[in-house]
Amino acid sequence: MTADTGIVLRGEDVPARERFDYWRELIGRTRDSEMTSAHADHFRAEMRRLELGPVTLLRSSFPPARFRRTAARVRRSDPEVCHLTLVLDGGLSLTRDDRDPTTVFGPGELYVLDSSQPYDVRGLGAPAADPGPRRVAAMGIDFALAALPLPADRLRALMGRPFSGREGTSGLLADFLVGLDRQAALLGPAEAPRLGTVVIDLVAALLARELDAEDALPDDARGRALVENVRTFVRRNLHDPGLTPAAIAAAHHVSVSYLHRLFTRHSHGETVAAWIRARRLEKAHRDLADPALRTLPLHAVAARCGIPRPSDFSRAFRAAYGLPPGEHRRLALSGHDDAARAAAAGDGADAGE
Repeated sequence: MTADTGIVLRGEDVPARERFDYWRELIGRTRDSEMTSAHADHFRAEMRRLELGPVTLLRSSFPPARFRRTAARVRRSDPEVCHLTLVLDGGLSLTRDDRDPTTVFGPGELYVLDSSQPYDVRGLGAPAADPGPRRVAAMGIDFALAALPLPADRLRALMGRPFSGREGTSGLLADFLVGLDRQAALLGPAEAPRLGTVVIDLVAALLARELDAEDALPDDARGRALVENVRTFVRRNLHDPGLTPAAIAAAHHVSVSYLHRLFTRHSHGETVAAWIRARRLEKAHRDLADPALRTLPLHAVAARCGIPRPSDFSRAFRAAYGLPPGEHRRLALSGHDDAARAAAAGDGADAGE
């Protein structure tokens, strides 16, 4: 059973004359602003809106548009919501008031705003693959500003500031958000609130570090953020056979005993070593079923996953999946080849009609 993947909007799902208004309504549920676009009459957008307990996650691809929250709009209604945006493609420009220069955010950059301050955001777009207007792709998360365990007056100093989504804590957060979007259809219903809490912990850890206020974070929030840091570190380094609990602890400046205690507490009793082993075998399982890697020897697949001894790999893979790695590859690729032949036969039949 999987979680509700929320609202998914594709360009063809809604009549052309209604698309912009529907897209605008979806965004406006948590991002109240005046939204306009020169392409409103022939608007083609895609969106996923996912509820994760205290957090709303948005992912959208759209033609250039403007999002303007005026001072009058703030005075009329302020839900006190925190907005974080990660640019995936194209660009977004931000102007906060007449005294501040306009900041342009490109792919891989993120920024934070709050609904209590005016802003003017414009989508700049990147060239589209097909004929049509340039496009912007971005992800966003929205949650109550009060959920951040940091003083609001200090947070304001970070609003509108660019953060790199390629390194450090902000890189971890960006990776986590992209991963959530990719796995949305597979999330169990009980996981959503927990993942929303983790998202807020990661945002809080990023902002607290910038404010040199990490001591202000609750112990649980710091613990959850560190565990997600460790998990991302492991995923990025699965190829390294030297990826051990000791190496991970050293990279995160904690003791091995503290790492074990914290990880087990936040992983339903699973140890660090067991989690590493499971992720390595999962990666091998996927790689063996990948047609692009069919010529890669089994020992090379194992080495890519940080398992240098073929005998260890074969034994662990069989224990996890009930069959040897070579047999899994044969079955997975034969199924793929059968599907490809069936699709080719269907295309040929269509062409002959």
